[in-house]
Amino acid sequence: MKLLKAPLMAAMVGVSILGLSVAAPSEAQAQSSIPVDVWSLRNVVNAVQVSPDGKHVLVHINPTKDGEYLLQIFRTDDLSEPVRTLAADPMEIISARWVSDNHIFGSAWQEVRKRVTRPEENHRSFKAYFYNLEENKFSTVDGNFGIEGLLPNEPNHILIGTGNAIPDSSGVDPFAAFRPVSYYKFDLRSGSRKLVIKGNEKYSNLAFDIDGNPRYAEGYDNETKKLSYYFRRPGEGSWTQFGDEFDLDDHENLYRVLGGFQGLVGFDDKDTNIGYIIDNRDGEDKAALYKFDFTSGDFGEKMFQAEDSDVMGVQTHSIPGNNKLVAAMYPGAKRERHWFDEEEKALYEALEQQIPYAHQISITSRSRDGNTMIVQNSGPRDPGSFWMVKDGQMAKLGSRNPLINPDQLSDVKYIRYEARDGRMIPAYVTVPKGEGPFPLVVQHHGGPHVNAVQGYNEIGQMLASAGYMVLYPQNRISTGWGKSHFDAGYGEHGLAMQDDKDDGALYLIEQGLVDPDRVAFYGWSYGGYAALVASQREDNIYQCAIAMAGVSDPAKSYRNRRGTNSPKALDDWGKRRGMIGVNPIEDVAKANIPLLMAHGDVDSRVRYYHLKDYKSALEKAGKGSLGQFLTLKGVDHNNLMFDHQQQLYTKMLDFLANDCGPGGL
Repeated sequence: MKLLKAPLMAAMVGVSILGLSVAAPSEAQAQSSIPVDVWSLRNVVNAVQVSPDGKHVLVHINPTKDGEYLLQIFRTDDLSEPVRTLAADPMEIISARWVSDNHIFGSAWQEVRKRVTRPEENHRSFKAYFYNLEENKFSTVDGNFGIEGLLPNEPNHILIGTGNAIPDSSGVDPFAAFRPVSYYKFDLRSGSRKLVIKGNEKYSNLAFDIDGNPRYAEGYDNETKKLSYYFRRPGEGSWTQFGDEFDLDDHENLYRVLGGFQGLVGFDDKDTNIGYIIDNRDGEDKAALYKFDFTSGDFGEKMFQAEDSDVMGVQTHSIPGNNKLVAAMYPGAKRERHWFDEEEKALYEALEQQIPYAHQISITSRSRDGNTMIVQNSGPRDPGSFWMVKDGQMAKLGSRNPLINPDQLSDVKYIRYEARDGRMIPAYVTVPKGEGPFPLVVQHHGGPHVNAVQGYNEIGQMLASAGYMVLYPQNRISTGWGKSHFDAGYGEHGLAMQDDKDDGALYLIEQGLVDPDRVAFYGWSYGGYAALVASQREDNIYQCAIAMAGVSDPAKSYRNRRGTNSPKALDDWGKRRGMIGVNPIEDVAKANIPLLMAHGDVDSRVRYYHLKDYKSALEKAGKGSLGQFLTLKGVDHNNLMFDHQQQLYTKMLDFLANDCGPGGL
C-alpha cells in the first residue's frame, strides 16, 4: 500500500471553514498548548463507510462548530465533490450505515421538550430512517427501530428490532437485558416489514444466524427468578434449554447480566450449527470463547482465554458477507486481538505500519470484492482518523478533530498497581510533556460497571496539555477484568472502590511521578459521585474535586420498576442505581476541599436535582464557601454541543488553575 500525497475531501476542514476562535490561551489556560475552542468541537468527521459494491462513500460530517451533522455521499472514483449532501431538518442525522449497495439506514433526533420530569425521559425524540440513493429519497420508519443484522443472502432486506434506534448500553437499568423486543424483516424497497419473532422476558436477547433465523435466547423466569439459556436449530419453532441456570436472587450472578458481553457472539461461516459463545464456565474467573454445537446442545472447544481479562467480543472477516471468525477481543493496553486468521492479521499489521500513530485500528467497512475499504484509527495521538484504501493505495479522508496536531498530544501508559488489600488494579496514565513530578488529576468514568479501555480521551488529553498527569483507574466493579474484580466492588461504592482510586494516586506519588500536594479528582456520572465522595474523605489526598453530572443522592434515584416480583440481586442493584455504599448527600458535613459541580438541566439519567439538592445541603451544613456550581442549559447526560463544552472546559481549567487548594493545582 502507498500513501497518496493529497488527502481527500477538502482536508480537510480548516480553521476558516469551522469559524473557530483560536485566540491565545487565557490566564487560566496558560499552560495549555491547545485552545479550549479546539477541544470543544463536536466530532468533525464522525463516521465514514464504503458501500458494499465499492462505488460510494458516505461521510457523516459536521462542517461548522455550531452546525448540525450532514450526510455526504461521494463516488469512490471522484472524491472532488459530493454527489449528495443530505440533512434531516428539523431533525439531525446522528447515525448512518450502508445496508445495501443503494440503501442507507440510520437514526435522527430533535429536541421536543425543555425539561424532563422522570428518569430516562429524554428531551429529544428519535426516529429511524432509510435512504434510497438511486431515487434520492428519504423515508422514515414508523416506530423506534434499530438494525439487528444484515441478510447477505437477501440483499434487499435487513433485520430490525423495536425500541433500539438508540440502544442503551449504560447498564443503568438492570432489567433492560430482559426487555421484550420484536424482530422484523424489513424490505428496503417498499419500507414494509414482516414479523420474524416477538420476544418476551423468558426468551430475550435473541441472536440470529446469517439467514435471519433466531438461534439463541437468554431470559428470566418470573417464577424461579433464574437466568436461563436456550437454543434452536433452523426451522424449529420451539426453544431447547442448555447449560446451567443462575439464581438472580444471588448477587454472585450479577456479572452475567450487568457485564453485557457474555452469550452467543457468532456462527461458524461454513456450518451454522456451530456457534461461538463467551462464558466463564466451571467457575473460572475470566470469560473465554467457546465453540457450541447446536446439534447436540453441548459446549465444545475452549478457543481462547486471556490471562488478565475477559474475552469481550469477536471480530469476523472484513469482507461483507464473509462471517469467518478472525479474532477474539479482550481489554489490555488497548482492545487487544487474539488472531485466528493469519491473512487478516497480516492485513492489520500492514495498516498499522502505514497509518501514523496507529493504535486502535479497525476496518469499519469494505467492498465485497475486497479492493476498497475504510480504515479507522484512534489512540492517544489520534482523535480518530479515517482512511480509504482503494486498489492498493491509501489516502486520509478526515479526522474527528483536524485542528489538533498529533505532536501536541500525550502518550498513555497502561499500568497495573496494587490496592491496599492486594487486588491488582488496571489503569491508564496520560503523561504530560516535561519533567515530573507533575500535578495529578484522577479521572473516572461513569457506569461504574463498564469497561473503559483508553484510546483517545479528550478530557484527559486536554488536562495533559495543561500540564496535568491523568490517572484513569479501572477500579473494582469495572467490567472486562474478570468476575472477581466485578464482585469485589459489590456494595463498595465510596468504600473499597474509592480506596482503589486513592491507592492509584498514592502509587504514582511513591514512584516520584506526582507532587503529593497537587492532586485533584474529576469524574462524570458515577465518576461525579466518586468526586463528591472524594471531597468528603478524611485525611484527604485531594486538593479539590470536579463532579460532572454527579449522583449526589443515589437513594433518591431508586425506582423499582417491577414491584414485588423483582429478583433480589437485581432489585438491590436497582436501588441507588447500583451505588450501594456511601450516599454523599448524607455526609455533606464532611466536605473539606473546594468542589466544582456541573450539570445539564435536562439530564434524564442523573436528574438536575442532584446538583440543586447538594448545593442546598452544602449551604445548610455551613460548607457553602467550598462549592462552585455550573448549570449547562439544554444539556442531557452526555450530549454536549460546542458551546456547552467550551463553557465546561473553560470553567474546569480555571477552577484547577486558580481555586484548587492554596494557589491552585
